Amino acid sequence: MHTLYLDIDTQQDFVFRSGALYVPGAECIIERVAELNREAISAGHTLIATMDAHSENDPEFATWPHHCVKGAFGQRKPQQTLVKGMRILEKQSVNCFSNPKLDAMLNETRINTAIVYGVVTEICVLHAARGLLDRGVHVTLIENAIKELDAAAKDLFFAEFRERGGVIR
Repeated sequence: MHTLYLDIDTQQDFVFRSGALYVPGAECIIERVAELNREAISAGHTLIATMDAHSENDPEFATWPHHCVKGAFGQRKPQQTLVKGMRILEKQSVNCFSNPKLDAMLNETRINTAIVYGVVTEICVLHAARGLLDRGVHVTLIENAIKELDAAAKDLFFAEFRERGGVIR
């Protein structure tokens, strides 16, 4: 059994007040994310961190304000969450499975269990968790290492997630 730790989009633009798409309260999960990232590597698990990586004229900006522009300060991860041995997966949409490299990484490491955390709970975390469940992976969300924008949408996602066999701890 091999475990994946999946750090979803903990980037400057999302987790700090000065960020372009700040998620209120997200700065409070940074230390827990850093702890989970260190735990993953020290235990010999696979650690993948997804990162939005948009071009200046990305089509997503028709829906969302400019954020996580490739190479810009806001696209970076907070320093304390960086761990030697983590793999970075850049993506241009809310769904990390839009990058085919993720499926290749999962197959390469024979993942059957995943620990998922990051932002935004009811958007990018939701897509990651659903995608993993769809692929037969056992998924656990770490509640004190995720942050939502909309509490009602988070609650709906949690209900669906539990119904599909997901665990929240």
